[in-house]
Amino acid sequence: MYPLAILTATLTASAVAAPALASSPLYRRQSNETANILDLIHNLELAPTAADRVNMLTAEDFKYDFLAPPSNAVTTGQGGRTVRSDSRVFPASIGTGVSMTVGFIGPCGFNTPHTHPRSSEINIIVQGRLGTEFVAENGVKPISNTLNKFQMTIFPQGALHTEFNPDCEDAVFVTGFASTDPGVEQAAQTLFSLDPALVKADLGVNTINGQSIEEFRQQLPANVALGVETCLRKCGLKPYSSKKV
Repeated sequence: MYPLAILTATLTASAVAAPALASSPLYRRQSNETANILDLIHNLELAPTAADRVNMLTAEDFKYDFLAPPSNAVTTGQGGRTVRSDSRVFPASIGTGVSMTVGFIGPCGFNTPHTHPRSSEINIIVQGRLGTEFVAENGVKPISNTLNKFQMTIFPQGALHTEFNPDCEDAVFVTGFASTDPGVEQAAQTLFSLDPALVKADLGVNTINGQSIEEFRQQLPANVALGVETCLRKCGLKPYSSKKV
């Protein structure tokens, strides 16, 4: 898939063995969604030593279930979902410098172009196949790959990248980050959040699909989106729109 095809697919879619525990942890939680999770996070961040952080937590706090995560850890669209385990939803990771995301991508699912401002990414496909592409920065050629099961790739920190399922069966990938808070920024949504006059000047158009920039902004699909039309036709799936940019 070439960069233009990725951009077109985005724009035309309407639409991751502890020491013995103290007998009474200072901040005990019943689940990852306990109301006082922010208090726990703040106290973990302020703990003077790693040992103090461990003693604030229970054994269960060091276990994270990607199949039953906190609701605010999940990003869902028509093409699938991603589940993250960063410091906000998995406080036991605080101080470790790592986090993970698992992507459950349906047929033709498209993890739309995005960046991670605070970490590089390592990505392994564990079910199905995964198409990947990234552009590290201006003046650098796009890097495209198709990953088979248990193959992996990397995306440099801040690089614009995307993953997509080219097949009619589900795919699952696992990503690792060198930060407990890698962040994420979707490219199209970020571009169209700017002043419409600036977007028009950048794209060199006044309308898209007959819509104003303001109107089109509301039609951008939620991530994970459905992918390019060739895959949708192959799998007998209905695209968001048949209109062209």
